[in-house]
Amino acid sequence: MRWMLRSKIHNATVTRADVDYIGSITIDVALIEKAGLWVGEKVLVVDNTNGARVDTYVIKGERDSGEIGMNGAAAHLIQPGDQVIIMGFELTDKPCEAKKILVDENNRFVGNL
Repeated sequence: MRWMLRSKIHNATVTRADVDYIGSITIDVALIEKAGLWVGEKVLVVDNTNGARVDTYVIKGERDSGEIGMNGAAAHLIQPGDQVIIMGFELTDKPCEAKKILVDENNRFVGNL
């Protein structure tokens, strides 16, 4: 069994960071659906701006809001304006084709990678 990339949102821009919120990353539900992520799923968030890497879980944000919100302790590491990659993985015994999407500076879907 191997951990394989299953879902990826590439080049997202963090829109807010809330240290007082209890954990997780809030993602526009339209992007959750396009990337094939699930609410509650564990994801790795990699900050291209400062190199931080955070494991957290997905919470649903308002549809078509463009929201990418870092919550709880992760908000100390990843700030509004940072560029991030959000990745979901699957434990499997076979290769899998990851669903990878690219977004623009407003977190609007641009296309598949």
